Amino acid sequence: MPSLSVVIPCKDDGPFLEHCLQALQSQTVAPLEIIVVDNGSSDDTAKIATKHGARVLHEHVPGIAAAASAGYDAARGDVIVRCDADSIPPADWLERISRRFEQDPDLALLTGPGVFYGTGRIRSRLADITYIQAYFVLMGAAMGHWPPFGSNCAFRRHDWEQARSKVSRLDTLVHDDVDLGFALDPTRRTAYDPALQVGISARALAGGADARLRFKRAFHTLGIHWRQLPPWERWKVTLQARRERRRRPSSKR
Repeated sequence: MPSLSVVIPCKDDGPFLEHCLQALQSQTVAPLEIIVVDNGSSDDTAKIATKHGARVLHEHVPGIAAAASAGYDAARGDVIVRCDADSIPPADWLERISRRFEQDPDLALLTGPGVFYGTGRIRSRLADITYIQAYFVLMGAAMGHWPPFGSNCAFRRHDWEQARSKVSRLDTLVHDDVDLGFALDPTRRTAYDPALQVGISARALAGGADARLRFKRAFHTLGIHWRQLPPWERWKVTLQARRERRRRPSSKR
């Protein structure tokens, strides 16, 4: 089975991080390493990460994009697994990821949904449709393949090494997971597994200024990449790659 490096970019999220790391310590398959990238926290994030045996990196360039990229650069595992400090993965999360990449050598990226905790059942269900599923449908259409969801995704270190020079590390308005999805080679295969779920905090559902910032980041990131390769051109490349994969008799799906 491939080795896994879990990367968690974090700033002032100590209480959330504590629960996330406890969940990672209870996995049925242990990762090679857990990397917490402290992006200038003023709380005890680094102390909590160290207490739970995580490897702590300090990234002083502000922004999730810079912090996440620093973690990916430092990862030593065959597969880089990304989650957020408020992610709470079930016990078999890493096992599912490891087995999927072991069984599918052509797979570049695997992603799955989040399930909101800390809110009511009806609100959580509505948010699943209007937030989570809408993200996968709309961003998937924009990219021409399944988009990585930052709270719950994994990709081969080899593919990160091919994409690392294309991500916008210094742009704090970039949606880092969307940016990564565009930076990945569009001919490589991605997959969405609805059963690969993690818990995510309902704070992501905050409206007002937070919601406006999320939309601003999304459109800003789309604008950057669509200027480089419009969506219809991305789809053309992706569909051609799919046809070529189907012609390979030894290809595993």
